[in-house]
Amino acid sequence: MHQIDYQIAVERDWLPSQSDLELWVTAALTGRFDNEAELTIRVVESDESQQLNRDYRGKDKPTNVLSFPFEAPPGIELNLLGDLIICAEVVESEANQQNKPLTSHWAHMVVHGCLHLLGFDHIDDNQAEAMEAIEIAVMAELGYNDPYADQ
Repeated sequence: MHQIDYQIAVERDWLPSQSDLELWVTAALTGRFDNEAELTIRVVESDESQQLNRDYRGKDKPTNVLSFPFEAPPGIELNLLGDLIICAEVVESEANQQNKPLTSHWAHMVVHGCLHLLGFDHIDDNQAEAMEAIEIAVMAELGYNDPYADQ
């Protein structure tokens, strides 16, 4: 079982449960990181997301998910993957705009963020295609539709 430090810095009618997060993280990591992993998932408001996105990515706007992989010092072995920062407001807005169930979009953001923690990216078309294929497969395993189908 993976250890997830679930930090909630928002007030919402609905947020994923710890067991939801564990299920989604396990699905994303299985076969890609088979050790027991530790990570933090922090759910934030738009202002915190915007500040972090500006400070670390140079983009002055809130975003759905930010991934901060942990880089251990040389010679240190830890199963700490890093931190995911998820903006509840952006995830809710995107789910509505894309006409997706909120739970499905949350699952996708967790899966997407975990893949970033593992080093996957979507900077160029080949990387994007490879990452999206994994996301589609993981989401299907979880019983969700292709998150890219209607975009």
